[in-house]
This record gives sequence, structure tokens and C-alpha cells, in this order.
Amino acid sequence: MPGLSLPPFPDDVPTHPLLIVDFALIKSGDTQEIDKLWKAATKLGFWYLKNHGADREVDEMFNMGEETMELPMSEKLKFEQGDEGRSFGYKAAGSNATDEYGSLDTAEFINVAKDDALAYPDVVHRTYPSTVNAQTGPPYRALLNCHTLGDPSGSEARVIKTPPRRDTIQEKIEVALGAHTDFGSLSFLHNRLGGLQVLPPESDNWQYVRPLPGHAVCNVGDALTLLSGGILRSNLHRVVPPPGAQALHSRWSLVFFTRPGNGTPLRMLEDASNMIKGVAEKMTPEERQRFESNSTASEWFARRIRNQRIKNRTGPETWRASRGMEHKPEVI
Repeated sequence: MPGLSLPPFPDDVPTHPLLIVDFALIKSGDTQEIDKLWKAATKLGFWYLKNHGADREVDEMFNMGEETMELPMSEKLKFEQGDEGRSFGYKAAGSNATDEYGSLDTAEFINVAKDDALAYPDVVHRTYPSTVNAQTGPPYRALLNCHTLGDPSGSEARVIKTPPRRDTIQEKIEVALGAHTDFGSLSFLHNRLGGLQVLPPESDNWQYVRPLPGHAVCNVGDALTLLSGGILRSNLHRVVPPPGAQALHSRWSLVFFTRPGNGTPLRMLEDASNMIKGVAEKMTPEERQRFESNSTASEWFARRIRNQRIKNRTGPETWRASRGMEHKPEVI
């Protein structure tokens, strides 16, 4: 199983503190915990989640990912995503750009669609390798209505393998996944090694997020930022090699990305929420335009996927066209 007998995260590496949210308290309606979650989602957009109850499923998905990555490349490529903007399936290392200069990514991963998992053994979007199986005040109501479980969407689970470094001497940071905001609504990350870095608001310094056993790292994506008129924050982050001795080991990650229904227009829900309406009324025309994407969730998602693929690259403008709500051209 990925993650066994791994060295600890170094104590001498600066990290950015995240609030710890207890999902059991959230489910019980604890108002203080709900306020803590709201603070985390509106300030940094990242938090730890404990008592999520998914530890067994996380272990099973990591095992599935390891079995999948051990398949021959010729077998994995039968299930490749392709270059047309579809995310579900396998992505080989070196298939995506990590910056506007066309630098290649180093991670391979398998994405399993929520729709296919719920419909199994029927197929909604595509088939998968044999190793993948079915195991696999605030404007709450308005946002929830954009995420009906049965509606087709881009929601998916991703198992990622990033290769180890040959040594711990870092003359140059090798970016596995460049600076970006997530495409969708919420992301739930499980990882056993470091490597995730956030760029805190109004800072120029990347900071590691320390992985905590039994905790998921959660963050807001572009869709919630657009729908909430910027109340909920989609923050820049990236993935680099783990620090210290952890860099000598393969880095495994499991993420579940939740995304709105495919046909959901990505625009401010000011007609459905007085809170969002109040924010919108204070915006300049230029600020308001930023939150009118003129696209549905599926179109936003496909644009960003398609323009990351290295085969679709025509120049720096292709990379820029793949960016989300907080793109900063100078940040890698």
C-alpha cells in the first residue's frame, strides 16, 4: 500500500497553518464549527478535515491506484484522456504543460468519474482499466442546488503517482503541477507525503502544507468562487517534490473533485442569495465582468483541461487560456 514506512515530514520546513474542521461536528449542526468552516473557506480557501469517515475508502483507492500504475503502459494508454478536453481516464506523465513555456508535468494519474462509479456496471462516460471498480445565512441552498447528486457532472476521483527524486539536493524546483486554482467546487485531498504548497493571499512566498494522518486537505475551487461572487476563495496552489528525505519516495495522492452539474451556468447567484446580491451591488462593472464566465460548468472544465494538454500547445497563450480565477502569469 502506498504510504507505508515513509519518512516523516521534516520539522525544519516552514509550513502554512490550516484550520482543522471536524466533520462530525458539522454534521451535528455545531454552529461554532460551521463558523470555523466558513472562515476557512472565505479567507484562505484551504482547511484540514477530520472525522470524515472515509479512511477505508481512501486506502482502497490508493491500492487501486498502485495496481493501475503497475499495468503496462500499452494497457494504460488504451484508457488515455485524449486532447479534446475530457478528464476521465488515464493521463501519462509529460502529457500536460506546467507553465506557459511548455515545461512538461511529471505526474501520471487515473480519473474515475462520479457518474460511472454510481452507474457501475453500466457506463456513462467511458470504460476503465480492469483494476478500477465500483468501490471506487450564507448561500448554502443556492449552491447546493447546483450540485444535485444524480445530475451528470465533471466530479471525479483521481489517484496520482509522482516519481521520486534521485537525491535530496534541489538546485531547481521541479514542479509536478504548476500554480493553479482547481476547476470545480470543492476538492478533498489525501496524501501521505508533503509536496502541496499554497500561495497565501498577498504573499509572494510558497508555503508547504503539512500532511496530517487521518485528515483530508480541503479547498475551494473556481466554480464556488464564481457562483458566490468571490465570497468563497479559490486559492493558488501547486505541487512540488516533498521536502527532505520524503523526496526519495514516490508521492501518492488521492483527490475527489466535486463539480457542479454540467449545464450549470457559472455566474453569480445574486438572484438566489441576498448575501451574494449585496456583494454584487458593490462591484464595479469591471469586477462584475470577472464573475460572468459566459460558460457552463462543463465548458469551463473542458477549456482548462484542453489547453493544458501539451499536444494542443501553440505558445504561451495556450497555457494562459487554461487558467482559472487567480491566474498570475509571473507565478509558476
